[in-house]
Amino acid sequence: MAAVAAAISNSFTTLPHRYFTSTNRFRSLSLSISTSISLSTIQSNSPRPIISLKNPNFRLLASAAMNVEAPDKIPASSFLDRRESGILHFVKYQGLGNDFILVDNRDSTEPRVTPEQAVKLCDRNFGIGADGVIFAMPGTNGTDYSMRIFNSDGSEPEMCGNGVRCFARFIAELENLQGKQSFTIHTGAGLIVPEIQEDGKVKVDMGEPILKASDVPTRLPANKDDAVVKSELNVDGETWNVTCVSMGNPHCVTFGTKENKDLLVDNLNLAEIGPKFEHHAVFPARTNTEFVQVYSHSHLKMCVWERGAGATLACGTGACATVVAAVLEGRAGRNCRVDLPGGPLEIEWREENNHVYMTGPAEVVFYGSVSL
Repeated sequence: MAAVAAAISNSFTTLPHRYFTSTNRFRSLSLSISTSISLSTIQSNSPRPIISLKNPNFRLLASAAMNVEAPDKIPASSFLDRRESGILHFVKYQGLGNDFILVDNRDSTEPRVTPEQAVKLCDRNFGIGADGVIFAMPGTNGTDYSMRIFNSDGSEPEMCGNGVRCFARFIAELENLQGKQSFTIHTGAGLIVPEIQEDGKVKVDMGEPILKASDVPTRLPANKDDAVVKSELNVDGETWNVTCVSMGNPHCVTFGTKENKDLLVDNLNLAEIGPKFEHHAVFPARTNTEFVQVYSHSHLKMCVWERGAGATLACGTGACATVVAAVLEGRAGRNCRVDLPGGPLEIEWREENNHVYMTGPAEVVFYGSVSL
């Protein structure tokens, strides 16, 4: 990352104008700046975001006197078409609070940032802040697009359910697609087909769940055909009942311990127990872990510890795996509302084709540029 100058003492009028448009509805704002700003305490290896938010209700121009103005809408395509050496233009999206930095990478099959840079960009104190960086890339094997993602720890997962909804909305804005739209995406988990609904939500055909233990993968022995269903797993001296499912990425779903079969997710110390599941020896590729509470046959509540990202507000593939596990354990039907910390998802596991469908929102947070 480019080093930040030790201090800035010149007037802000020397800085290039940047757009700043927020989803917050400010009616009026006026700022006056007359003092110099020292940046000597900022880490020299940290990215410097130049923020530019979407859904503009105001525009902030960097100058000695900053005045709010009624802005023009900033099309994502024109914003991201800018080409400046050493500058990465991006759009930040969130799906139920699971947030991502989206990068237009359609001109190359190589990501525009490295995993190490992604870690710095995702840092919530010294970077932009996100659960991962997602790249929109050229299609592969006849698909319309390809999607890759680097987690906040620099690892690369096969796929991300909330991320693919954000990806779909990102593509629609880049291509100026209106109304109901569908396209095909190549991912590390295979073919994914999102469909943007008339209400703006995104419905995604997540494909078939993988239940064969060796393909999840898990070293737990299969106990129901080739699958691991309601099997006992010792984690730090406590026995949990778990079901293992892959939605192209591995998931361990639990509804409680052997002693306390009905889990209350709000009582969990997720930061303590989550990593112990993720790095357990029975998961050779590590695992995402869903802790689930059953409200009814069609209503579940879960919290998640994501592999490579830790506790997040939502996990789309995790919600899908949760419903599959609930059906296999006889706890729920095939159509469920799944409440996550960031909000609800609608999940359907269709019996006729064995595919899992996920429906939920994806929204722009802001546009931005950052020096690499």
